[in-house]
Amino acid sequence: MPVEYDLIVIGVGGMGSAVMYRAAKRGLRVLGLEQFGVGHDRGSSHGQTRIIRQAYYEHPNYVPMARRAFEMWREIEREAQADLLHVTGLLQVGSPGSELITGVRLSAETHQLPVKEMSPAEIEARWPYFKIAPDQVGLFEETAGYLRVEKCVAQMTRLAMQLGAELRTNTTVEGWSARPDAGVEVRTEAGIVRARRLIITAGPWSERLLGDLGFKLNVVRKQQAWFQTDRHEVHQGNGACCFLIDSAEGCFYGFPQIDLLGMKVAEHSGGQPTASADDLDRETNEDDLTRVRDFLARSFRLGKHRLVLASVCMYTRSPDEHFILDKFPDCQQVAFAAGLSGHGFKFAPVIGDHLVGLLMDERNPDCDFLRLRRFAEKRTV
Repeated sequence: MPVEYDLIVIGVGGMGSAVMYRAAKRGLRVLGLEQFGVGHDRGSSHGQTRIIRQAYYEHPNYVPMARRAFEMWREIEREAQADLLHVTGLLQVGSPGSELITGVRLSAETHQLPVKEMSPAEIEARWPYFKIAPDQVGLFEETAGYLRVEKCVAQMTRLAMQLGAELRTNTTVEGWSARPDAGVEVRTEAGIVRARRLIITAGPWSERLLGDLGFKLNVVRKQQAWFQTDRHEVHQGNGACCFLIDSAEGCFYGFPQIDLLGMKVAEHSGGQPTASADDLDRETNEDDLTRVRDFLARSFRLGKHRLVLASVCMYTRSPDEHFILDKFPDCQQVAFAAGLSGHGFKFAPVIGDHLVGLLMDERNPDCDFLRLRRFAEKRTV
């Protein structure tokens, strides 16, 4: 049977919308298959905002990707005529020997990034609503900020469709198969579609589509919360910044108030294991809220504040909590992104372009450290 598309994309969240956009810009005939709608709240690409930063504590190898991500988001903004990336600065706080602080310093030193070290007194003088323990230190990245996550997905999808891409929403994928001489077939509840190539960006639904590639993905439930407060200083318009604060009690992050919902806060560490993304408990978890409230009491001087909204999403963690970006070993016309581990969204346009390039036999050395082979290499050491 003849192929209908050059490329099929399974999952049109942050990564899938970026793949569609980058592939359509190359002139490919693209079909995106999404089981829900564009910018839905069922997976990992929702919740109003995501932090974008360059001084990457997780590993200095991410920094070239982060630099390119800033450039590509600005390109998307110009093409879409939309405000997506907002610079507020990012304050990262932890003990001097913590993974967070040592990692930020290493990335900054390796790549000559401008990061300012701040004492607790200096932090509280600039942002009086913070309450920083005397044994902690702050590192401030002035050029960091946040992305409007649902708007990013919607705009990349819209741009892709303007370039000729096709999108089918509310379409569940049941499976796929590939043959070197016949491209790929994707089975959906509505029938079979065919293409020369396939990219899988299914987020927490990845494992059932990826099969056994030698690693285990762990999906955990995460909860985000928004609080209104009587401290006007926490508003972005008054100079408030994004923050990531690590301590013995956990690692928490948040954003300045940008609208009537208030200040968004969530825990980056922890999370409840989830056997299936389809069976995720989406009810408000009081234990999670207690941990966030305790964090606010430790780290802020907010005065009166109240919970306005709580929202549930998922992290899909790889074994080493680094991304997995590669082609299938035995299906070179199929590529995938998996295990983004709660810190991938900011890289969406870079990852989207990289995945499309992989299927064109292009090499991006900045992404080589994220290939599948690292798990096999670890097993042979």
